[in-house]
Amino acid sequence: MPETASVGIVNTQYFTFAEPPNPLVLDSGATLGPITMAYETYGTLNEKRSNAILIAHALSGDAHVAGLHAPGDQKPGWWDAMVGPGKAFNTDKYFVICSNVLGGCMGTTGPSSINPATGKAYGLNFPIITICDMVRAQRELIVHLGITRLLGVAGGSMGGMQALEWAALFPDMVQSVMVIASTHLSGAQQIAFDAVGRNAIQADTAFKQGEYYGTEGPAQGLAIARMLAHITYLSDESMRTKFGRSLRSHDAFKYSFGSEFAVETYLDYQGEQFVNRFDANTYMYVTKAMDYFDISARYGSLDDAMAKVKCKVLVLSFSSDWLYPPYLSEQIVYALTRQEKDVTYCCIQSDYGHDAFLLEVDVLSKVISGFLRHTNNPDLVRSQLLDVDSEADGGPPAASPYSIYEGHRLDYDTIIDLVDENSRVLDVGCGDGELLCKLMTQKQVKAMGLELAQGNIVSCVRRGISVVQADIDNGLSALPDQCFDYVILSMTLQVIQKPDQAIMEALRVGKKCLVSFPNFGYWKVRYLTAFGGRAPVTRNLPYSWYQTPNRVVLSVEDFRRFCEAYHVHIEREIAFYRKGVLKFWPNLFAEEALYVVTSK
Repeated sequence: MPETASVGIVNTQYFTFAEPPNPLVLDSGATLGPITMAYETYGTLNEKRSNAILIAHALSGDAHVAGLHAPGDQKPGWWDAMVGPGKAFNTDKYFVICSNVLGGCMGTTGPSSINPATGKAYGLNFPIITICDMVRAQRELIVHLGITRLLGVAGGSMGGMQALEWAALFPDMVQSVMVIASTHLSGAQQIAFDAVGRNAIQADTAFKQGEYYGTEGPAQGLAIARMLAHITYLSDESMRTKFGRSLRSHDAFKYSFGSEFAVETYLDYQGEQFVNRFDANTYMYVTKAMDYFDISARYGSLDDAMAKVKCKVLVLSFSSDWLYPPYLSEQIVYALTRQEKDVTYCCIQSDYGHDAFLLEVDVLSKVISGFLRHTNNPDLVRSQLLDVDSEADGGPPAASPYSIYEGHRLDYDTIIDLVDENSRVLDVGCGDGELLCKLMTQKQVKAMGLELAQGNIVSCVRRGISVVQADIDNGLSALPDQCFDYVILSMTLQVIQKPDQAIMEALRVGKKCLVSFPNFGYWKVRYLTAFGGRAPVTRNLPYSWYQTPNRVVLSVEDFRRFCEAYHVHIEREIAFYRKGVLKFWPNLFAEEALYVVTSK
């Protein structure tokens, strides 16, 4: 990664709309106006106004996503590591916008704002809002800035909800969305945590039914709400690593009810800091908006909602996030896939829990910068041989440590010849995307990859390939029948647990299946096993027994018998050896084999 810099000193700007007699009509049926939006911008809007990216913040965020407000500031914007020159959201290329949400307390109209009808703060007279209301307000800002179509909308947690809503509500206004550590609905567990937080605020005697402005306010209740929420942002592993059972300032128990453990004092600090910068009523309103969020209910079903999407979608989850677990992201991904939308998904391995979207900067930067690069240049497809720059949003794809085959892939050339132009192709176990990249370049296919290894996912994204992180051993049940023209299983069968299931699933979702594998019946393999008494190591089986990814062994004859037993029609059989295509005795002399198969 190159050296990166801060965006420097930034100023918060303000935009007012919904002036009487044209208030904003909310989902609840209530109206609100005038509305002031606080926002910040970074970078320069190009002449075509086509490089704008909106970043939507999470529950406790604000418009200050990057940079400093004054030279002496100790704390930069909340996503400063991701926004700036040379960073993932590269302000040398993109015009980045971040606004405080409707209902906020950092400059945008919310319950702490003055109600023009009474001359006092709204308090609980502020109308209930939804995520959709927040997005409608953001749209007014984007139109005000003279932007007709955003290059992207990105957000983590509640920001991801807004990004998803943008894609469905204003599909013609977004070219891409990035939904990070988020969900398409708030489930019972998330609603429960929010409810306890709101109850803690309301139970504080200083809350005064929301009419506490000008007084101390419900500091204790808000601090407890923040402490509870903060626990959900962490993970068991991160808390164990960071705190364990260590005591804060004593070597022995004090036998009192004060905060003694390090984790207790940490939560105390988080609560105190939050009270100093956030409004309790805003916490009530924004958490309620999150609880109401269910994009599937708004449109009838998740599939119906995703059917409205017209843009590229990047979905990222984190393995240890138990607030919005990866399965919620996967539901979004497979709904988009069923609707044949352009979607990429990666579950990033992390011990940081929900907070990982703020902390896993390295892998996030690689994925997001690659995704944006190809969104901004949709005709750019990068092959492994192309020379590319080494910017944060470029750079050559990383070499994959998971390659099954060393050297030139003979099966790739033939697969490319076999696939029709402009067809729809799924590559199961696509690796670092080399084959799909060639197919996209030479045959203009609409390509999608399925891959398990995170490093390969990153490489695919940086090549401009839509890829979904998934394990073929779990099946393809989320995909409808015959949704692809070709499903490719290239050097995949021998490394998975359930090859029979993989083939049958591939034949269900694809009209044709292209299967290649190393031939364990090859004479050199037989010779090394029979006369050497050892596990074979050959050119296309290069691993020693203790390093090999191969879980099953199969030969040409094995595959023929499988097809016969499972009523699979072999349309073509092509055998390879070192110098090319083999014409005779493939079970003995072929190093690898390629099949075109269909359902009978």
